[in-house]
Amino acid sequence: MSFSVLPRSLLIALGVQLCCQCYKFLNHSARLRRLSWKHLVTFGGMPSAHSAFVTALAVCVGIFEGFSTDLFALATVFGGIVIFDAYKLRGNVQKQAVVLNRIQAKSLPVDQQIDINEMVGHTLQEIAVGMTLAVVVAVPLALLWK
Repeated sequence: MSFSVLPRSLLIALGVQLCCQCYKFLNHSARLRRLSWKHLVTFGGMPSAHSAFVTALAVCVGIFEGFSTDLFALATVFGGIVIFDAYKLRGNVQKQAVVLNRIQAKSLPVDQQIDINEMVGHTLQEIAVGMTLAVVVAVPLALLWK
């Protein structure tokens, strides 16, 4: 599939998400002093790649199609649902994972424990940074591509 058949909004949103994931990878690799490949695809953490992706998508749709279109409304509502899910639902899943891992550590032999990922949700700060990054990167790219 040629990139020319993909919508510009989608290409920019994917680029913004990739930037967020690369930042997580580089940041965690530097802190751990080794390459942390899992942070290229992990959920949660700073910045929120989900929030950045849907914000970039909505902003680009607004720039390319118009901010008073049904398509922009659809992208905005979709983005709001994704961001709310990242904060509330996945945030609660993250809290439960922490508790379950603690319970396992105290009550089960090591060979019976299941490592539950504790990095799945987002704080409001992580979401705000993801959304800000999306606007800072997507707006100039969309205006140049327009």
